[in-house]
Amino acid sequence: MAFFSLVNNSPLLRTRVAFQRNLSSQVYKLHLRAFSQPTFCSESVDLRTSIGSQLQEIKTQGTYKLERVITSPQTSSVTVEPDNAEVLNFCANNYLGLCDHPEVVSAAKRAIDEYGFGLASVRFICGTQDIHKKLEKSISDFHQMDDAILYPSCFDANAGLFEAILGPNDAVISDELNHASIIDGIRLCKADRYRYKHLDMSSLEECLEKSQDKNI
Repeated sequence: MAFFSLVNNSPLLRTRVAFQRNLSSQVYKLHLRAFSQPTFCSESVDLRTSIGSQLQEIKTQGTYKLERVITSPQTSSVTVEPDNAEVLNFCANNYLGLCDHPEVVSAAKRAIDEYGFGLASVRFICGTQDIHKKLEKSISDFHQMDDAILYPSCFDANAGLFEAILGPNDAVISDELNHASIIDGIRLCKADRYRYKHLDMSSLEECLEKSQDKNI
């Protein structure tokens, strides 16, 4: 806090902050002026029509998703809007039933009291706290590995894995019905991508033959 206090008293910084505030004010005024009157052009109308058609097609195909608004903690049964009806919950990732476990809730409250709410940053900038490293150490020790990396979800883990370990001299061979997180993660990497038909060993063999010259 002393460091930030010293910097904040800098005349140069005060001048810069004043300039930024003035600039923000001018941008805000331009924004209000630009959107104070609705404007329509042929492109925007065409875009709205196109999106509307796509949405209608999705609804017709039966793949349009509506959110079920839950009004209770995540358990095997939950209540949902609009009338708090109780329904069975088969689709949550709460496999161990920890979402509303009293010990987990109590630990979360203690952590908020000690560390505040949220990190206000990503891990590699200024969002890594000692509790992250302690948990990663516990996990890596349990699995007898050198280290571990925490991700907020398995989807994010798959998104971060392939890009980090695979390069243009590698290849990824993937089942066409793999989870969306695996498919999206593979798309982010620079490796050659081969997709074989679901549970089709002949199709897999073809992919293996095509990727013989790759490192991984």
